Amino acid sequence: MTRAGIVTVVGKPNAGKSTLLNRIIGQKLAIVSAKPQSTRDRIVGIHSDEHTQMVILDTPGLLDPAYDLQRAMRGAALGALADADVILYLVDAAEAHRVPRLAELARLDREPTATTLLVLNKTDLLRPAQREALAAEHPDALFISARAGDGIPALLDAAAARLPESPFLYPGDDVSTQTLRFFASELVRETALEQLEDEIPYSIACEIEEFRESRTPVYIRAVLHVERDSQKGILVGAGGQRIRSIGRDARQKIEELVGQQVYLDLWVKVLPNWRRKPAALRRFGYEVPPT
Repeated sequence: MTRAGIVTVVGKPNAGKSTLLNRIIGQKLAIVSAKPQSTRDRIVGIHSDEHTQMVILDTPGLLDPAYDLQRAMRGAALGALADADVILYLVDAAEAHRVPRLAELARLDREPTATTLLVLNKTDLLRPAQREALAAEHPDALFISARAGDGIPALLDAAAARLPESPFLYPGDDVSTQTLRFFASELVRETALEQLEDEIPYSIACEIEEFRESRTPVYIRAVLHVERDSQKGILVGAGGQRIRSIGRDARQKIEELVGQQVYLDLWVKVLPNWRRKPAALRRFGYEVPPT
């Protein structure tokens, strides 16, 4: 007998959802940043063992959207909730003194029908007394550290036991349904998040205009879009130093991903107010739900 299904990871921004996905899959699929709202769409990871296959969906943090990009992010998270067989409701343990119901956090009329497991993350940072108090307050919660790997086997066992009996949905050696092109775009954006000040990264979108795997080195033409000329100047940097630094570091990450040398041709363009324009968002692969 085998089990297979969709395991959706949800929670507030910066709860550690992407770190958890990467930990479970055993390689980097989702970008990780100290800046909130770095995940903009569902990221798909596939974890298979002898008897179980989990299609794990990392989702944008649940928040009240202020503009169209955030509405698209919320729509991606709610869609992943609707698709789930099992939901991992991830909460930063430091904030677990008051855990809202998932329906309240997601602003849903009722709780999701899928089995929901409360998962308290970053518990390696707790003092023993804090851990004991949380265990008493949330006796059914799973305690993990996605960063350190603590509690992950127990989490996987708990999720697997609640999946439906089913043949595997994908070949057992697959790790994602998404393309190298998608992950290359995410790695370029992650590198920009790492190197830029807080006010700029949220205005950046990365578009892969060309991806030639048949060439040696692999040729990738990527464009970082920003909303204003002033942002372009910051992104390019004095004498082009900043964009060269982003390109160098992003290329190294992409080479690790594809396992061969890469020529990354990186450009910067201004696309005014793209975060608030549904047509521009669709161009970058985001879908804005109807209001």
